[in-house]
Amino acid sequence: MNTRPVVLVFLLLVLVITSQFEWKQQIGDAADPAETRRRQQVLAKEDAVKEKIILSQEKNIQQLNELIESLQRQLLHCRGSNNTVHTTTVAHTEVSEVDGQESIDD
Repeated sequence: MNTRPVVLVFLLLVLVITSQFEWKQQIGDAADPAETRRRQQVLAKEDAVKEKIILSQEKNIQQLNELIESLQRQLLHCRGSNNTVHTTTVAHTEVSEVDGQESIDD
């Protein structure tokens, strides 16, 4: 399963949910200054949590990208090793066939 689309959907969902809270707060902003200050503190905490989530997801994405690069290098190495073994086997088979024909000709 590809994690990038999952992360993007998750972040979009967080954005939609938080925007709904912001709309409700803007509609009911006829409150006193203490209430407004409390709401600003809550929003600041929410923003901090969002930032931590985003940073965590970015770190996870970076780790996955590094893992993908490592696996691609291993795959290329295995393909190279496989081609070498295949080429050596084919060459050995051809030499064996030539030796067999020479002994038949003798």
